[in-house]
Amino acid sequence: MRIKRQVLFVQGGGEGTHDDWDAKLVESLRSELGPTYEIRYPRMPNEDDPSYVKWKATLEKELAALNDDAVLIGHSIGGTILINALAEHPRKREFGAIFLIAAPFVGEGGWQSDGWKPQPELGGKLPREVPIYLYHGLDDDTAPPSHAELFAHAIPQAHLRHLPGRDHQLNNDLSEIAAVIRSLASDATPRC
Repeated sequence: MRIKRQVLFVQGGGEGTHDDWDAKLVESLRSELGPTYEIRYPRMPNEDDPSYVKWKATLEKELAALNDDAVLIGHSIGGTILINALAEHPRKREFGAIFLIAAPFVGEGGWQSDGWKPQPELGGKLPREVPIYLYHGLDDDTAPPSHAELFAHAIPQAHLRHLPGRDHQLNNDLSEIAAVIRSLASDATPRC
């Protein structure tokens, strides 16, 4: 029996985000990837007031339950917290890829936070063999597209893709991301 490839989707923050907003992104992934993928979509604590410490604790449990080669996707502040948590503690698990979707950059040039400080030298603390992809809609009015540029500077090995005509939710369409995930699984050259 073939084991399904796991995908962990980390939701964004805000009241009702898990059920009313990001569930549509997860449904797009499920539809595009099909039955050979297991999409894990945990509810993050206090989604209306995201806390790095609380979300990181939940992520630690979720990451520990994944198989090697699992794909990690973080949307909005979920992506910001995910990438910083991964840089903070090196993993024993070998992940297949990391995707940040419309992630706000916290730090110089981006958003400020009193609750936590982002990891310095972010790109150097992430595993070099794991491909990292940054997707950001050019019509995003929540996290400006310039935040993707800040992440690209902080993670020079990342592949950046701006999507014209797409909003913070990428218009609830993750078909481009699903295509990259499928190409990674078939050992094809990943596309941005």
